[in-house]
Amino acid sequence: MIDFKKMTKWDIGKCFDYAILPKDTTEAHIRSECKKAIAYNCKAFCFSSSYWTKVVAEELQGTDLLIGAAIGFPFGQQSSAVKAFEVEEAVRMGATVLDSCMNVGALKDKKYAEVLQEFKDFKKAAGPAMTKMILDTEFLTDEEIATACKLIAEAELNWAKSASGQWQGPSMEDVLIMVDTLKDTNVKVKVSGVKFPRPQNAYAFLLAGAELIGSRSAPEIIDALDMMRKIKLIPEYEG
Repeated sequence: MIDFKKMTKWDIGKCFDYAILPKDTTEAHIRSECKKAIAYNCKAFCFSSSYWTKVVAEELQGTDLLIGAAIGFPFGQQSSAVKAFEVEEAVRMGATVLDSCMNVGALKDKKYAEVLQEFKDFKKAAGPAMTKMILDTEFLTDEEIATACKLIAEAELNWAKSASGQWQGPSMEDVLIMVDTLKDTNVKVKVSGVKFPRPQNAYAFLLAGAELIGSRSAPEIIDALDMMRKIKLIPEYEG
């Protein structure tokens, strides 16, 4: 659980991945937003595929920010072998964290052994890189969310992530199921697809037990910290 009383605005940057995912993203935009991620002390700069890895690695060189490539984005319906190749390629080019999209249809078809094997293949291909599995909870029942989280824990991935941010996004109920299911494991919860108003909802998810927020609005959400403290949603800094 995050202790906001001991966190400055700079510290809170590490609770956020800054994500730039639009299809029309250009190299100039990637480079400028990497600089913004550094300025806000974000945990990672995340992008939509391995294509941008070298550019992001160049911009983040000498910082502690993670280089975050999405895998199987956004549908997750590639074969496990194709996803594994994409992972290996991203890592080869410098990715240090990988957000992979789960095959939602396979989970809903109750092909649990197949889903688990894909998770294990993902972990193996990632090597030393951090691993996150995207559920897209808006397509899942409560039971399916819990099942996916249990499989993620069994595969020993690092993070369960609520959504790709391309559709409706998670509800608080979805996130609480994830947090409760994973509370006695080593898997942490990341929330993406935060709905409006983003600052209030993002901080509410962190208060609920998520440890990381992924958003294209990460800088704005971080900037809203003082307001969140003023309205008593977030406790004051006590040092």
